[in-house]
Amino acid sequence: MKELKYDIRRGADTYRLIYHARLKSWILKGIIKHDEALVWRSGLSGWRKPEELEELRPYFEQREEEYLRRKREAAKPHLLPKKRIKNILIIDDEGDLCWLLSNTLQRKGYNISTANTISDGMARLKETPDLLFLDLKLPDGDGMDLLPRIREITPQTLVVIISAYGSEEKRGEAKDEGVYRFLDKPFTEEKILETIGQFQDVETTDH
Repeated sequence: MKELKYDIRRGADTYRLIYHARLKSWILKGIIKHDEALVWRSGLSGWRKPEELEELRPYFEQREEEYLRRKREAAKPHLLPKKRIKNILIIDDEGDLCWLLSNTLQRKGYNISTANTISDGMARLKETPDLLFLDLKLPDGDGMDLLPRIREITPQTLVVIISAYGSEEKRGEAKDEGVYRFLDKPFTEEKILETIGQFQDVETTDH
């Protein structure tokens, strides 16, 4: 964000290269927020805040409406599906974390598979796990981009995001993509077991 703000503040020559669509996209994505940037607008004297410009103000309003909508959705009770959890897949580039989770969950009777990249994770998805713990920052891409493909390959798999980058925007996007839980790193073994227990159907489980 610092570099982006610096580029915008460089002056009229730079601003002329910023297309209206790109500026709109930055506002709607929350990259540019109120009081965080100045732009040079020809026809006006000096620098202006983007939210002060008539043609850009609707995008800030649209962004605010979307934020409030997500906030209302997050506040609604979210009924979790109940199913027998036996096979669990972990996709995370931290080898130590995968090992620790595997060790913990195997001792509890779960069958565990792990992958450190999206490509390896895609291969593991063919095993149709009951539950998937998915990191967002992976060596070969963003875990969020994997969600539509998960629904295509194994729609019955329940997805829980595990990430150190749990912004409100990411949480909203994940929920829209069908993710049931978003766990912030670092987390405890107890939190993982508690999360699994929220999905577990005690009437069909055998451990």
